[in-house]
Amino acid sequence: MRIAIAGAGPTGLFAAIALARRGHDITVVDRDPGPLPDGTWARAGVMQFHHPHAFRIQVVEALSDEAPEVLAALFEAGAERATVPGPPDAPEIAVGVRCRRLVFERVLRAAAESEPGVTMLCGHAEEVLVDRGRATGLRVDGHRLDTELVLDASGRSGRLTRGMRAPAQSGDCGVAYVSRQYRLRPGAEFGPMSMPIAGVAFYPGYGVIAFPHDNGIFSALVLRASDDRAFTGMREVPAYEAVVAAVPLLAAWTDPARALPITDVLPGGRLHNTYCGQLDRDGAVPLPGLVFLGDTVCTTNPAAGRGVATSLTQVRQLLALLDEGAAADIEAATRAFDAWCTGTIKPWFDDHVDCDAGLAARWAGEDVDLSRRLPSDLIGAACEVDPSLMRVVGPYLGMQALPGSLDVVESRVREIYASGWRPPVPAGPTRDELADLVARAARREPVASA
Repeated sequence: MRIAIAGAGPTGLFAAIALARRGHDITVVDRDPGPLPDGTWARAGVMQFHHPHAFRIQVVEALSDEAPEVLAALFEAGAERATVPGPPDAPEIAVGVRCRRLVFERVLRAAAESEPGVTMLCGHAEEVLVDRGRATGLRVDGHRLDTELVLDASGRSGRLTRGMRAPAQSGDCGVAYVSRQYRLRPGAEFGPMSMPIAGVAFYPGYGVIAFPHDNGIFSALVLRASDDRAFTGMREVPAYEAVVAAVPLLAAWTDPARALPITDVLPGGRLHNTYCGQLDRDGAVPLPGLVFLGDTVCTTNPAAGRGVATSLTQVRQLLALLDEGAAADIEAATRAFDAWCTGTIKPWFDDHVDCDAGLAARWAGEDVDLSRRLPSDLIGAACEVDPSLMRVVGPYLGMQALPGSLDVVESRVREIYASGWRPPVPAGPTRDELADLVARAARREPVASA
């Protein structure tokens, strides 16, 4: 089958490789020409490209099953396995891969470019071609690309198929952030880790995360409420450096004796949780032969690192449907895929909506609201009081169980919070103290280091 894929991000590239290995003729269309010969890559239009990423075990499993040599190439390029201790006398358990998005996409794109049956076409996908009510390809820079199936993997900002489906469920994540990449000095090691993928510390009003990557490179990220204008000055180096020096976790990671910055301060914002199924306002498949994948279906707050995991999981489900003969009735297969996404992908969207709303309320000074269902981040935090909760929380944290699996422990967690316990606040400056540092740096006043 001839298949056009709009978008050469992780979703489109992974789908292209896997489909080509099933004998399909694949053309991937993207305006980005790919990395330069020296390996650098601006990736215009992809705001999150140079921000920190964490690649979960679902990504590892997808590559292991469909393209194991790509996973091997990632490790050759410097990516590192993220693991947790296994049971006594058992090996460690893999939970993901640590590397930059730049490295991940560069390796994946090289594999797609060399894959027999995959054509990479640099150009602008202007519209979906239609004949007798069915998608029949793409118009690319004024030229026809005739195919039998079109996959829209154009990402969260793609415009190719806008308006075809029922309106997306969407809401602002309520956070904005800045990050910066650093390289360890020779012989230095990454800083303290509170999770297998990252070091994390959250405070009333802000949060910080240190993400280890590949080749001794890491990112230091500062989150704040998107409407908290007191922190906008962190986009400038003096204010950012004052902040990371004041917060103990980031100060340990970015100590000049340990590491040196290798990028400017990178701002990130306009973050939304979104979910949009395959169907139109009337519940019909808008265009048989057109299937939506990846961020065109679901986006979530990137702080939890679920985006690529949910996207590649979608691709694997579509592959399973095609393997079962879905091409014979693509409209029915699209409905089946939509139902699967509703049951398997949308819960992660709903989870982020609840967590983000709860975090925004707490950052605004509100207490834990025991009159409503507790958000999953508070359920996870309660494991500090009752470690037995981890038998349920652990699979959720690893995305091996859906958020609804936490319902069985919510009553116990509610007891913990009703007793007056709250997640302890790490050592570090208050939100007001940090805002004062930013303001003083903006006025170019001397700022004492931590």
